[in-house]
Amino acid sequence: MASVPSLASTLQQQLADALTAALPDAGAADPLLRRSDRADFQANGILALAKKLKGNPRELASQVTAALPAGGLIKDIEVSGPGFLNVTLTDRAIVETLAARAADGDGRLGVPLKDDAGTTVVDYAQPNVAKEMHVGHLRSAVIGDAVVKILEFTGERVVRRHHIGDWGTQFGMLIQYLIEHPGALKHEGGASDGEAAMSTLNRVYKESRVLFDSDEEFKARSRDRVVALQAGDAETLELWHRFVDESKIYFHSVFDKLDMVIDDPDIVGESGYNDMLEETCRILEETGVAVRSEGALCVFFDDVKGPDGNKVPLIVKKTNGGYGYAATDLSAIRNRVRDLKADTLVYVVDARQSLHFKMVFETARRAGWLNEDVKAVQLAFGTVLGKDGKPFKTREGETVRLEDLLDEAVTRATAVVRDKADKVGLSEDEIVENGRYVGIGAVKYADLSTSAVRDYKFDLDQMVALHGDTSVYLQYAYARIQSILRKAGDAVPAAHPELELAPAERALGLHLDQFGEVLAEVGAGYEPHKLAAYLYQLASHLTTFYDQCQVLSPDNAPEVVENRLFLVELTARTLHQGMALLGIRTPERL
Repeated sequence: MASVPSLASTLQQQLADALTAALPDAGAADPLLRRSDRADFQANGILALAKKLKGNPRELASQVTAALPAGGLIKDIEVSGPGFLNVTLTDRAIVETLAARAADGDGRLGVPLKDDAGTTVVDYAQPNVAKEMHVGHLRSAVIGDAVVKILEFTGERVVRRHHIGDWGTQFGMLIQYLIEHPGALKHEGGASDGEAAMSTLNRVYKESRVLFDSDEEFKARSRDRVVALQAGDAETLELWHRFVDESKIYFHSVFDKLDMVIDDPDIVGESGYNDMLEETCRILEETGVAVRSEGALCVFFDDVKGPDGNKVPLIVKKTNGGYGYAATDLSAIRNRVRDLKADTLVYVVDARQSLHFKMVFETARRAGWLNEDVKAVQLAFGTVLGKDGKPFKTREGETVRLEDLLDEAVTRATAVVRDKADKVGLSEDEIVENGRYVGIGAVKYADLSTSAVRDYKFDLDQMVALHGDTSVYLQYAYARIQSILRKAGDAVPAAHPELELAPAERALGLHLDQFGEVLAEVGAGYEPHKLAAYLYQLASHLTTFYDQCQVLSPDNAPEVVENRLFLVELTARTLHQGMALLGIRTPERL
């Protein structure tokens, strides 16, 4: 793999070397380099250094400038204000660096793998067995999928985990109903698609709930069935598996609509840790991390108190001997650290569960399962709101079904694609396919372009708009480049470092070169919204470039056409790769 140093990293190194050469007594000095409106980059580190050495910052800046190598990377450098360095790069350096990126045979655009790659378990997309997925399940799935893709691209070994709700007292009711109504899970007409599976599960859940609430004897039998399930009774487990398998048919149909791959081996629900629960509780009690309080096994924290001022515990084992969610979550941590050899655990979970995970992580630290070498992070996300700024509900005040929301997005997007279809000659099949890619992309991008912890408004009209910060704008930018490349005829993309670049070409080129640095930052902080922002800025630079620099104009010299084709082709490849990491498709024609 051909890793290509960015222009910023090369300049950073040259400035650091010049600082050391000019000021041997300064030790390792950081030039504090950043992008600038006044030049390509500005270095601010000399001010702090001058203060430390009790020198004149402008004089120090001049010494550093004199120590920099001539030619090659730097076109112009000026000392500004009280010792800032404004640096302009040569056009040749920009084009040569981009050419090296384009030539990377691994398709990574010269983006290096990180040096300290480890193993990260990402816990995301956590639906519940025998229950319909709703709008609240959207963010965990979409954010988690993007984080997984980005981490893998940076070189991290990622283990996916889908901690589905597949255990608990409600299964006693469902299984008992199935024993007494053996044909309840059969589909009418023998169909086994996701819609049929969920329809059947919904019917069984409602019918069993009515019986549970109205028949005390059935309620007692259901509670006995929970005991049989937890004890591992063979018949009970077999029927429980039928509910899980039926739910997976439904889950996979929804994830297919979301254009996401969820593999069965990665689905390890609450039940997957049953065999560890008693041992987890025993270890916590024996080590003194957990203590008995009013018959329950609890962990207490000095900074977690209720309204009455008393400490609120994390309940690991209930007074009646049942296990709390904490026992399962702590067992999952033990499994992921001990068996999966993870050094980072990322939980993509609703912000409203932040206190629970804070307590779970602190308990795991006290037990030694998390430490300096193994960390756990909750990637907390906010709520999906309606246009009115309130939690997204139907007109009847019910939670919005995820499938309905996705279907509506695809319907709206297909209408947008159809409006433009005649101009590019799309077939009906292409309109349908692109409508799906645009609709699902719009939903994902609206989610991912917002900082995860913030709430965001679900507004389909805005999401499928052709202008503004939307995925459709980015998809059209990509498709427009493909159209130009098809029209190019005999002209082929080729870098010409000898050419002088127009301002819009330079701005586009410098932004393209930042792709790897952005991905490193996004992966380190689990912040997909920063990648979305980078891609939107890239498309915006491309729009300015189109306005100011015609690509296929007959007035252009052949080398100018080739160089501009090279720039737009690399832009397309960067857009395609960046969007793919967000889980969004880029149609060739739109």
